[in-house]
Amino acid sequence: MKRHWVILVCVLLLFFGFTGLASELLSLPSSSIEGISDGVTIAPARRNLLSELRKPETALVAELDGTVHLREVKTEKTLWSFRSGPSIYSSYQAPINYNDNREASSDIGSGYFIDCRGDDWELYAHNRLGKLKLMKNIDEYISSTPQIAEDGGIVLGSKRTTAFLVDAKTGRLIYTYRMPDSPATNNNDITFHHNGTIDEESLPTYTLYITRTDYALTSFIPNSDQVLWNMTVAEIGAASLCKDIEDPFSGDILDSDRSEPDVHFDMPLPCQSRALIHRRRSQQEKMLPGAHRPELPSSETNVDNAANADTSYLEYVIKRTVFGILVVFILLIIKKKNSEDVKTQFKEGITKSSERLSTPVRNILATLVGALTRNRDSVAEVKLVRQPGNSHSPNVPSKRKKSRKSGKNGSNGEKSDKGPSSDGGLQYADVDADNKLLLNLIQPSIYGKGGRTIGKLFVSSTEIAKGSNGTVVLEGIYDGRAVAVKRLVRAHHDIAFKEIKNLIASDRHPNIVRWYGVEQDQDFVYLALERCICSLSDLIQIYADTTVNARLNQNLDAESTKRRIHLDYLKGIMLDTELRKENGFPSPLLLKLMRDVVSGLVHLHDLGIIHRDLKPPNVLITKERFLGAKLSDMGISKRLIGDMSSLGHHATGYGSSGWQAPEQLLHGRQTRAVDIFSLGCVLFFCVTDGSHPFGSPLERDINITKSKIDLFLVEHIPEAVDLFSQLLDPNAELRPKAVDVLAHPFFWTSEMRLSFLRDSSDRVEFEDRETSSDLLKALEGTAPVALGGKWDEKMEPPFINNIGRYRRYKFDSVRDLLRVMRNKLNHYRELPTEIQEILGTVPEGFDGYFRCRFPKLLIEVYKVMSDYCRNEECFQKYFTSSVL
Repeated sequence: MKRHWVILVCVLLLFFGFTGLASELLSLPSSSIEGISDGVTIAPARRNLLSELRKPETALVAELDGTVHLREVKTEKTLWSFRSGPSIYSSYQAPINYNDNREASSDIGSGYFIDCRGDDWELYAHNRLGKLKLMKNIDEYISSTPQIAEDGGIVLGSKRTTAFLVDAKTGRLIYTYRMPDSPATNNNDITFHHNGTIDEESLPTYTLYITRTDYALTSFIPNSDQVLWNMTVAEIGAASLCKDIEDPFSGDILDSDRSEPDVHFDMPLPCQSRALIHRRRSQQEKMLPGAHRPELPSSETNVDNAANADTSYLEYVIKRTVFGILVVFILLIIKKKNSEDVKTQFKEGITKSSERLSTPVRNILATLVGALTRNRDSVAEVKLVRQPGNSHSPNVPSKRKKSRKSGKNGSNGEKSDKGPSSDGGLQYADVDADNKLLLNLIQPSIYGKGGRTIGKLFVSSTEIAKGSNGTVVLEGIYDGRAVAVKRLVRAHHDIAFKEIKNLIASDRHPNIVRWYGVEQDQDFVYLALERCICSLSDLIQIYADTTVNARLNQNLDAESTKRRIHLDYLKGIMLDTELRKENGFPSPLLLKLMRDVVSGLVHLHDLGIIHRDLKPPNVLITKERFLGAKLSDMGISKRLIGDMSSLGHHATGYGSSGWQAPEQLLHGRQTRAVDIFSLGCVLFFCVTDGSHPFGSPLERDINITKSKIDLFLVEHIPEAVDLFSQLLDPNAELRPKAVDVLAHPFFWTSEMRLSFLRDSSDRVEFEDRETSSDLLKALEGTAPVALGGKWDEKMEPPFINNIGRYRRYKFDSVRDLLRVMRNKLNHYRELPTEIQEILGTVPEGFDGYFRCRFPKLLIEVYKVMSDYCRNEECFQKYFTSSVL
C-alpha cells in the first residue's frame, strides 16, 4: 500500500509540472518514441514534433471559376494564381414540357436529376419530393454510365484529366499535360504524358503538379436529342515533388528557412505528398482549408499530416487525459486493481480524449500514459486489442479471472495469459517484460463528419434500413472496404453472435451475404456485412406496375418520401433489368434471381442451418456484372446438431408475420420445411409483382393457419402453380427439399423444355400401343388437361397440312403431339419458310408457339415421367439440380 501512495505523489508532481513535461515531449524527435505504440507506426524524421503540429501558413484554393490560388491562411492574401480551365461546377435542368405537357425536370414520372450543389460536394438525387444522397461518388457514378431507362431516357457520363506543372514560388505555368480524347485514368496514379521535352536543369527547385479531373453527366429526353439535365464538376489536386532534398521522403514542409532568398512564405504541402485542393463555391466562404486537408491515396512515403492540431488544443487534451488517468489511479488504489468499472472508465476516458488526435499526438499521449503506468501492479490491463487467432471465431465472454503475481515474467519469455474478456471480442493486454506500454488508442475517423470509428470499422450516420428490436443498418467502411453495418442493441448480443456463427459457417457461398468482421462498444454490437444495392422487396416494388404508374401522394411523410426517392434512384441506375417478358412470364433475369434464393437455401440446409426468417427484405441484391441475390439476416436461424431433423416443439425465436409456416405460428415442430414454406411465399411475391398467396398483411397469418391459399395470379403459369402448391403444402412432410426445388420445370429455359419433351417422345415410342403399357396409359390419361381438346384445332391449317403429308396423327393423343414436336424440332432447317415463320425461331419461338397453345402440356408430361422414368439414366439430368 505504501508503494501505491508513493506512486500517487509522483503522479501529482507530474501533473502539476505538466507544462514543462509537455514542452519536453513536443521537442522530442519522433524517432525517440518510435516503437512505443503498438499499431501506430511513426516514420523517423529529422524535425521535431512541434513542426508537425504547426498550422500551415499557406493553402491552395480552387475558386468556382477554375482559378487556383496560393493564399496566406490568416490574411487570405493571394500569393499567386493561375487559371486551370473553365468553371469547376455547373448544372442545368431543362424547363421544357414533353409527354402530356408535364415538367420534365421535376416530375416524378421523369425520374430525377443528379447534382452536387451542396457544400459537401457529394452527389444527390433530386426530385419534387426532396433529395437523397447517393451511395457513389462522382467517379463511381461515371463508371456506371451509360444508363438506359425503361422509357428510353439515356444518361451519359465522361471523365477527362489534365495536369499542370507550376513553379511553386511564383505560380508560373511551366507545362500543361492533356489528352482530351484519352479514356478515363485512375485517380490513384498521377501519370503525365507530353509530346515535347522539358529541360530538367531549368526547372525551379520547388514545383507543384496541379491535377484537374473534369466529370460530366448528361441526361437526354426519351427518343430525343434534347438535354433533360446535365452537370459538370471538377476535382483539383496537387502533388509536391521536391528536388535537391537530402531525404526526399522525410515529409519536410518547405518553409522560409529552407527556401531561396526571394521566397518569404511556406509551401502548402510537404515534399513527396499529394492532396486534394479545397474548392470554394463563393467569395463569401471565408474559411481556408487550414483545418482539413484530405489526402489522395498514395504510396507509403506519405507522412501523417498533423499540422491542423495546434499546441493549445494539444495541451488541453493532454491535461484532460492526465487528469483522467490520475482519477483512475486513485480509484485503482481504493477499489482494487481488478475492478471492471475502473477499467471501463479508463478505456472510455482514453478513447474520448484521443478521438480527434492525429498520429503524432496519440504517440505523445502514449508516452504520457506509459510514464504513468510503469508499475505493473498498479495498472495491469490497459490495452484494447483484437482477439488473436482466427478472426472468424466469435468470442465467448469469459467468466474466469486469474489472479496475478507481482514480479517479472520468467526467463522463458512467456507472456501472461490473455483470455477473452467480458467484452466478447476485445481483450486487455498487459505491459510487456521491458515495461514498454503497448497502447492501441482507437483511431480517429478519417471519413469526415457524421460518423464514428470503432476499431477497424467506420460507422456513418447514413441509415440504410431498420429492423426489429432496435436493429439499424447503416453505411460504413471496414478495413478500407465499403460495407453495410448492422447495429444491434448490446442487450441482444446473443442474436448477434448467433448470426455471426451461422454466417461464418455459410458465407463461403455466392448466394449468402458475406460477413467481414464485428466490433462493439458499450451499447451496441456492429456487424460489418457485404454491401448490396437493395433488397428483393425493393427490386420487385421498383418494377411493380402499381409503383411505376401511380402518382405519389403529395402529403407523404418524410420517411415515405425518402424511400420513394431511393426507389426512383435505384430504378434509374438499373441497366438491362427486365423482370417480365411481354407474355407476362418471368424473364431469365428474374428466374436467375429466384434460383439464387433457392441455391442459398440449399447451402444453408446442407449445413444443417434453418433460416426461419426468409422474406423479401432479407434477400439482398448485388450488382456487379449482373444482378444476384443473397440471403441475409440470420439472427434467429438455428443449426441442427448431428442427426437432428427438427428443433422440437418449443424452439425460441419467431419469424416475421405473414412469412411463417403454419407449424411456426402454431408452435409446432420446426424442420427445414419451415424455410420451404417461406420460400413459396417469396417466389410467389416475385412472380406476382409483390402479391402474397395468403392475402393482405392483416389476414395472412390467419389464412396460413387455415390453409386458405389463393394462386389465381399465377394460373397462367402451370409450372408455378405446381411448384407453389408443393412449397405451400400445410403438411410439412409433403413439402419438397430445397435441392429438388432447383430441378423443377418452373426454372427451366426454353432449350431445356424442348429437350425434355423430345426425350419424352423418344421414350414413349418404345411403348407398344397394343400391349398394356402403364407409362403410355398414364401419359394419355393426361390428355384432357394437357391438350384441352383436339390439338389440331389450336394450330394453323398450313401447319396441319404440312404434317399430314408424311403420316396420320390422332389429334386427341399426347403421344402424337409429342411426336410432331420432336419431328419438327429435329428437321427444323428442312421446313418450308412459311412453317418456320409459324413456329418461330428455336428455341424461344418454337417453345413459345406450343406453350401458349398447350400451357399445361409440359407439367403434365413431367409428372408422368417423374413417376415412371425418374431413375432412368437419360432422365437423370431433368430431376437433379446439377443441370442448373
